[in-house]
Amino acid sequence: MLVVLVGGITPVNTNLVFEKFSECLAAEEQMRKHYADAFEAWDRGAAVTFERRREYARARDLQAKRLLSNVGTCVPHGTGDSQPAPPPTSAPPASPRS
Repeated sequence: MLVVLVGGITPVNTNLVFEKFSECLAAEEQMRKHYADAFEAWDRGAAVTFERRREYARARDLQAKRLLSNVGTCVPHGTGDSQPAPPPTSAPPASPRS
């Protein structure tokens, strides 16, 4: 299952479940690329719209935190078909003392 950590901290379930772990990793990489592409597009436009370098640098830092701190992570997900754990075995009854 692919889970997104918003801001690198808050887990958000995407409800994306993959048959193979490699497929989940590929989706994770695709998500990371999407965020990087969005940041680069913002950066290209922002570089020409800000008049002051300091304002641009501050806005760029905030945008980078907003977009690039979201990360995906693949978490193993059970199918619900697993057998319940057997109950713990109890010790044999103590023999009576005479």
